[in-house]
Amino acid sequence: MNEPVVLGIETSCDETGVGIVRGRTLLADAIASSVDEHARFGGVVPEVASRAHLEAMVPTIERACRDAGVRLQDVDAVAVTAGPGLAGALVVGVAAAKALAVGLGRPLYGVNHLAAHVAVDVVEHGPLPEPTMSLLVSGGHSNLLLVPDVTCDITSLGATIDDAAGEAFDKVARLLGLPFPGGPHIDRVSREGNRVAIDFPRGLTTGRDLQRYRFDYSFSGLKTAVARWVQAREASGEPVPVADVAASFQEAVVDVLTRKAVRACREHGVDDLLLGGGVAANSRLRALAQERCDDAGIRLRVPRPGLCTDNGAMVAALGAQLVIKGRDASRLDLPADSSQPVEQVRA
Repeated sequence: MNEPVVLGIETSCDETGVGIVRGRTLLADAIASSVDEHARFGGVVPEVASRAHLEAMVPTIERACRDAGVRLQDVDAVAVTAGPGLAGALVVGVAAAKALAVGLGRPLYGVNHLAAHVAVDVVEHGPLPEPTMSLLVSGGHSNLLLVPDVTCDITSLGATIDDAAGEAFDKVARLLGLPFPGGPHIDRVSREGNRVAIDFPRGLTTGRDLQRYRFDYSFSGLKTAVARWVQAREASGEPVPVADVAASFQEAVVDVLTRKAVRACREHGVDDLLLGGGVAANSRLRALAQERCDDAGIRLRVPRPGLCTDNGAMVAALGAQLVIKGRDASRLDLPADSSQPVEQVRA
């Protein structure tokens, strides 16, 4: 099937996403976000997210079908995020996808959330080069992935060993009195600051660290360093230069992310780097990645910001690639797996 119509459902965290893809053409990307319900708690509350998915699922599917101009009967396959993510949230999406697959008599593909972040770029920039190096950066993940084939062959070269980059953005934003989610607000405030004003640490970049954690990331120490700097400033009665702190923190994060990603490309002989995940919408990360890729002769691919955050389009895109390449469908009793490893593309 050259151009299958695939409906994808994403419910790994606080976004109810339903996307519809025909082959590599995006027909619809409907999202219902519960972020405002979580903002008053300063972070995502799993029970609130699960309930929001339940309430939003049917209306979001209906909206996606209207936007795409297709009926459910026109769908050739159903894809859903089976993991990783919040267990309760995943269960809602998996149950909905199973019901659709059974009701429509269509094959079901339970897919990996991280692999879907890689696959979504096919709807914007065409087929993925094989191999591709992918830097995925989000609230829960900071991963470097070697991707010879997004439908069946992904190797994790490195990951966060503590706080992911997105978590660090949220926690530092809270320290600076900025709203949740922190990433967009730190990005905005940083434009008015000096990114070299404060020399914050770059985690896992010393010679000894690079031997053991060559492509791994750590942002917990950076978060703590920012907290101590702010506390010392407040204790001395001096005002906290929020823009400079935000810009210097952001620079420390994107410096390490891009430096290790380019090194991974060079050491593995890969000429293409793909940015994905919610933090890939960060303007400074995009700019520094482009600068360093240009210097290294590496081609950079970055989906538009709306496709970097969690969405149903990425699930549909990966589902379509699985169908096109003739990969086996999932069993109808597939589980939701909150800790599904990235190497397991299809559940």
